[in-house]
Amino acid sequence: MFKHVITRTPCPALVDGLSEAGLGQPDYHKAMEQHNHYIRALQSCGVEITMLPPENDYPDSVFVEDAVLCTPHCAIITRPGAESRRNEAELIAPAIQRFYQQVEWIKAPGTLDAGDVMQVGSHYYIGQSARTNEDGALQLINILEAHGMTGTIVSLEEVLHLKTGLAYLENDNLLVAGEFVTKPEFQKYNLIVVPAEESYAANCIWVNGKVIMPSGYPVTREKIAALGYEVIEVNTSEFQKVDGGVSCMSLRF
Repeated sequence: MFKHVITRTPCPALVDGLSEAGLGQPDYHKAMEQHNHYIRALQSCGVEITMLPPENDYPDSVFVEDAVLCTPHCAIITRPGAESRRNEAELIAPAIQRFYQQVEWIKAPGTLDAGDVMQVGSHYYIGQSARTNEDGALQLINILEAHGMTGTIVSLEEVLHLKTGLAYLENDNLLVAGEFVTKPEFQKYNLIVVPAEESYAANCIWVNGKVIMPSGYPVTREKIAALGYEVIEVNTSEFQKVDGGVSCMSLRF
Protein backbone atom coordinates (compact mmCIF):
# COMPACT_ATOMS: atom_id res chain seq x y z
CA MET A 1 0.00 0.00 0.00
CA PHE A 2 1.17 3.53 -0.73
CA LYS A 3 1.17 6.15 1.98
CA HIS A 4 2.92 9.10 0.35
CA VAL A 5 2.88 10.75 -3.06
CA ILE A 6 5.12 13.53 -4.36
CA THR A 7 4.07 15.65 -7.33
CA ARG A 8 5.27 18.90 -8.90
CA THR A 9 3.04 21.64 -10.26
CA PRO A 10 3.49 22.08 -14.03
CA CYS A 11 5.44 25.18 -15.02
CA PRO A 12 4.53 27.50 -17.91
CA ALA A 13 7.63 26.26 -19.77
CA LEU A 14 5.89 22.88 -20.08
CA VAL A 15 4.90 24.01 -23.58
CA ASP A 16 8.58 23.67 -24.54
CA GLY A 17 9.00 20.19 -23.06
CA LEU A 18 10.70 17.32 -24.85
CA SER A 19 8.46 15.60 -27.35
CA GLU A 20 8.62 12.70 -29.75
CA ALA A 21 4.83 12.37 -29.93
CA GLY A 22 4.26 14.88 -32.72
CA LEU A 23 0.88 15.91 -31.26
CA GLY A 24 1.51 19.64 -31.11
CA GLN A 25 2.26 22.01 -28.26
CA PRO A 26 0.36 21.60 -24.99
CA ASP A 27 -2.06 24.21 -23.70
CA TYR A 28 -0.64 25.24 -20.32
CA HIS A 29 -3.93 26.30 -18.73
CA LYS A 30 -5.59 23.08 -19.83
CA ALA A 31 -2.59 21.15 -18.47
CA MET A 32 -3.06 22.83 -15.09
CA GLU A 33 -6.72 21.79 -15.02
CA GLN A 34 -5.78 18.24 -15.91
CA HIS A 35 -3.05 18.15 -13.26
CA ASN A 36 -5.52 19.33 -10.60
CA HIS A 37 -7.87 16.51 -11.59
CA TYR A 38 -4.95 14.08 -11.37
CA ILE A 39 -4.21 15.28 -7.83
CA ARG A 40 -7.85 14.77 -6.83
CA ALA A 41 -7.75 11.25 -8.25
CA LEU A 42 -4.69 10.48 -6.12
CA GLN A 43 -6.34 11.97 -3.04
CA SER A 44 -9.29 9.62 -3.51
CA CYS A 45 -6.85 6.73 -3.06
CA GLY A 46 -6.07 7.74 0.52
CA VAL A 47 -2.50 9.01 0.15
CA GLU A 48 -0.77 12.06 1.63
CA ILE A 49 0.39 14.33 -1.17
CA THR A 50 3.45 16.58 -1.10
CA MET A 51 3.21 19.15 -3.89
CA LEU A 52 6.44 20.75 -5.02
CA PRO A 53 6.49 24.21 -6.66
CA PRO A 54 6.85 24.70 -10.42
CA GLU A 55 10.37 25.01 -11.83
CA ASN A 56 10.27 27.07 -15.00
CA ASP A 57 13.93 26.38 -15.81
CA TYR A 58 12.99 22.73 -16.32
CA PRO A 59 10.05 22.32 -18.74
CA ASP A 60 9.70 18.56 -18.05
CA SER A 61 10.03 18.76 -14.27
CA VAL A 62 6.34 17.90 -13.74
CA PHE A 63 7.38 14.34 -14.64
CA VAL A 64 8.88 13.63 -11.23
CA GLU A 65 8.90 9.86 -11.72
CA ASP A 66 11.96 9.95 -13.95
CA ALA A 67 14.23 11.62 -11.39
CA VAL A 68 13.75 9.20 -8.48
CA LEU A 69 13.09 5.52 -7.93
CA CYS A 70 11.31 4.97 -4.61
CA THR A 71 11.66 1.49 -3.10
CA PRO A 72 10.63 0.15 0.31
CA HIS A 73 14.26 0.19 1.48
CA CYS A 74 15.86 3.22 -0.17
CA ALA A 75 15.37 5.98 -2.70
CA ILE A 76 17.61 6.16 -5.76
CA ILE A 77 18.21 9.57 -7.29
CA THR A 78 18.64 8.95 -11.00
CA ARG A 79 20.68 10.60 -13.73
CA PRO A 80 18.15 11.36 -16.49
CA GLY A 81 19.16 10.50 -20.02
CA ALA A 82 18.09 13.80 -21.58
CA GLU A 83 20.72 16.49 -20.98
CA SER A 84 18.06 19.16 -20.41
CA ARG A 85 16.64 17.10 -17.53
CA ARG A 86 19.93 16.19 -15.86
CA ASN A 87 19.62 18.69 -13.00
CA GLU A 88 16.07 17.64 -12.08
CA ALA A 89 17.52 14.86 -9.93
CA GLU A 90 19.39 17.25 -7.64
CA LEU A 91 16.38 19.55 -7.63
CA ILE A 92 14.11 16.92 -6.11
CA ALA A 93 16.67 15.38 -3.74
CA PRO A 94 15.82 17.57 -0.68
CA ALA A 95 12.17 16.52 -0.85
CA ILE A 96 13.15 12.85 -1.04
CA GLN A 97 15.57 13.17 1.86
CA ARG A 98 12.69 14.25 4.09
CA PHE A 99 11.17 10.79 3.67
CA TYR A 100 14.18 8.49 3.24
CA GLN A 101 17.24 7.99 5.40
CA GLN A 102 18.84 5.78 2.77
CA VAL A 103 19.35 7.70 -0.49
CA GLU A 104 21.52 6.36 -3.31
CA TRP A 105 22.63 8.04 -6.53
CA ILE A 106 23.20 6.95 -10.13
CA LYS A 107 26.51 8.39 -11.27
CA ALA A 108 28.13 9.28 -14.62
CA PRO A 109 28.55 7.81 -17.14
CA GLY A 110 25.36 5.97 -16.22
CA THR A 111 21.99 7.37 -17.24
CA LEU A 112 18.68 6.21 -15.84
CA ASP A 113 15.10 7.44 -16.15
CA ALA A 114 12.93 5.79 -13.51
CA GLY A 115 10.15 5.71 -16.09
CA ASP A 116 12.20 2.78 -17.39
CA VAL A 117 11.79 0.85 -14.12
CA MET A 118 8.83 -1.31 -13.12
CA GLN A 119 8.53 -2.85 -9.66
CA VAL A 120 7.03 -6.28 -9.11
CA GLY A 121 7.38 -7.08 -5.43
CA SER A 122 11.09 -6.95 -4.60
CA HIS A 123 12.14 -7.35 -8.23
CA TYR A 124 12.65 -4.49 -10.69
CA TYR A 125 12.54 -4.66 -14.47
CA ILE A 126 14.82 -2.04 -16.05
CA GLY A 127 14.36 -0.96 -19.64
CA GLN A 128 17.54 -0.26 -21.58
CA SER A 129 16.41 2.62 -23.76
CA ALA A 130 17.44 5.88 -25.37
CA ARG A 131 17.27 7.43 -21.88
CA THR A 132 18.64 4.57 -19.74
CA ASN A 133 22.00 3.07 -20.70
CA GLU A 134 23.56 -0.23 -19.64
CA ASP A 135 25.86 1.44 -17.12
CA GLY A 136 22.93 3.13 -15.37
CA ALA A 137 20.92 -0.10 -15.36
CA LEU A 138 23.83 -2.08 -13.89
CA GLN A 139 24.41 0.59 -11.23
CA LEU A 140 20.76 0.29 -10.27
CA ILE A 141 20.96 -3.50 -10.03
CA ASN A 142 23.99 -3.20 -7.72
CA ILE A 143 22.13 -0.75 -5.49
CA LEU A 144 19.02 -2.93 -5.40
CA GLU A 145 21.03 -6.02 -4.48
CA ALA A 146 22.82 -4.12 -1.70
CA HIS A 147 19.38 -3.49 -0.17
CA GLY A 148 18.09 -7.05 -0.58
CA MET A 149 16.23 -6.55 -3.87
CA THR A 150 16.88 -7.71 -7.44
CA GLY A 151 16.74 -6.36 -10.97
CA THR A 152 16.97 -7.47 -14.59
CA ILE A 153 17.50 -5.54 -17.80
CA VAL A 154 14.89 -5.57 -20.57
CA SER A 155 15.85 -4.37 -24.04
CA LEU A 156 13.48 -1.91 -25.69
CA GLU A 157 13.01 -1.64 -29.44
CA GLU A 158 9.93 0.52 -29.95
CA VAL A 159 8.98 2.68 -26.97
CA LEU A 160 10.53 5.64 -25.17
CA HIS A 161 10.30 4.17 -21.67
CA LEU A 162 9.59 0.71 -20.28
CA LYS A 163 6.43 1.97 -18.58
CA THR A 164 5.20 3.46 -21.85
CA GLY A 165 3.98 -0.03 -22.63
CA LEU A 166 3.65 -1.78 -19.25
CA ALA A 167 1.78 -1.35 -15.98
CA TYR A 168 1.88 -3.80 -13.09
CA LEU A 169 -1.49 -3.82 -11.34
CA GLU A 170 -0.46 -6.14 -8.48
CA ASN A 171 -1.81 -9.69 -7.97
CA ASP A 172 0.19 -10.90 -11.00
CA ASN A 173 -1.87 -8.71 -13.37
CA LEU A 174 0.26 -6.99 -15.99
CA LEU A 175 -1.07 -4.56 -18.57
CA VAL A 176 0.94 -4.89 -21.79
CA ALA A 177 1.03 -3.24 -25.21
CA GLY A 178 3.11 -3.51 -28.36
CA GLU A 179 6.48 -5.21 -28.04
CA PHE A 180 5.78 -6.35 -24.48
CA VAL A 181 2.94 -8.69 -25.43
CA THR A 182 5.41 -11.35 -26.57
CA LYS A 183 8.52 -10.61 -24.49
CA PRO A 184 9.51 -13.82 -22.68
CA GLU A 185 10.27 -12.02 -19.40
CA PHE A 186 6.58 -11.28 -18.86
CA GLN A 187 4.85 -14.48 -19.96
CA LYS A 188 4.57 -15.73 -16.36
CA TYR A 189 2.11 -12.95 -15.52
CA ASN A 190 -1.59 -12.65 -16.25
CA LEU A 191 -1.27 -10.45 -19.33
CA ILE A 192 -3.99 -7.92 -20.07
CA VAL A 193 -3.35 -6.95 -23.67
CA VAL A 194 -3.99 -3.34 -24.65
CA PRO A 195 -5.10 -3.03 -28.30
CA ALA A 196 -2.74 -1.13 -30.58
CA GLU A 197 -5.19 1.75 -31.05
CA GLU A 198 -5.29 2.24 -27.28
CA SER A 199 -1.57 1.78 -26.59
CA TYR A 200 -1.31 5.04 -24.61
CA ALA A 201 -3.57 3.45 -21.99
CA ALA A 202 -0.86 0.91 -21.13
CA ASN A 203 0.64 3.56 -18.87
CA CYS A 204 -1.52 3.67 -15.77
CA ILE A 205 -0.98 3.25 -12.02
CA TRP A 206 -2.27 1.00 -9.25
CA VAL A 207 -2.80 3.03 -6.06
CA ASN A 208 -4.15 1.20 -3.03
CA GLY A 209 -6.50 -1.07 -4.91
CA LYS A 210 -7.64 1.50 -7.46
CA VAL A 211 -6.30 2.00 -10.98
CA ILE A 212 -5.83 5.50 -12.38
CA MET A 213 -5.73 5.49 -16.18
CA PRO A 214 -6.00 7.99 -19.03
CA SER A 215 -9.53 8.69 -20.21
CA GLY A 216 -10.85 7.78 -23.63
CA TYR A 217 -9.78 4.13 -23.88
CA PRO A 218 -12.94 2.08 -23.34
CA VAL A 219 -11.61 -1.36 -24.27
CA THR A 220 -8.70 -1.13 -21.84
CA ARG A 221 -10.94 0.36 -19.16
CA GLU A 222 -13.34 -2.57 -19.45
CA LYS A 223 -10.51 -5.09 -19.21
CA ILE A 224 -9.14 -3.47 -16.04
CA ALA A 225 -12.57 -3.15 -14.44
CA ALA A 226 -13.25 -6.84 -15.21
CA LEU A 227 -10.38 -7.72 -12.88
CA GLY A 228 -12.26 -6.10 -10.00
CA TYR A 229 -10.39 -2.81 -9.75
CA GLU A 230 -12.11 0.51 -9.24
CA VAL A 231 -11.04 2.54 -12.28
CA ILE A 232 -10.46 6.29 -12.14
CA GLU A 233 -10.04 8.03 -15.50
CA VAL A 234 -8.07 11.25 -15.89
CA ASN A 235 -7.56 13.32 -19.02
CA THR A 236 -3.81 13.68 -19.69
CA SER A 237 -3.97 14.89 -23.30
CA GLU A 238 -1.72 17.90 -22.73
CA PHE A 239 0.95 15.80 -21.03
CA GLN A 240 0.78 13.19 -23.78
CA LYS A 241 1.95 15.93 -26.17
CA VAL A 242 5.24 16.09 -24.24
CA ASP A 243 5.65 12.32 -23.93
CA GLY A 244 4.07 12.12 -20.46
CA GLY A 245 1.64 9.60 -19.04
CA VAL A 246 -0.25 8.86 -15.86
CA SER A 247 2.67 7.28 -14.03
CA CYS A 248 5.14 10.06 -14.92
CA MET A 249 3.54 12.76 -12.78
CA SER A 250 3.94 11.27 -9.32
CA LEU A 251 6.23 9.38 -6.98
CA ARG A 252 4.29 6.82 -4.96
CA PHE A 253 5.75 5.10 -1.90
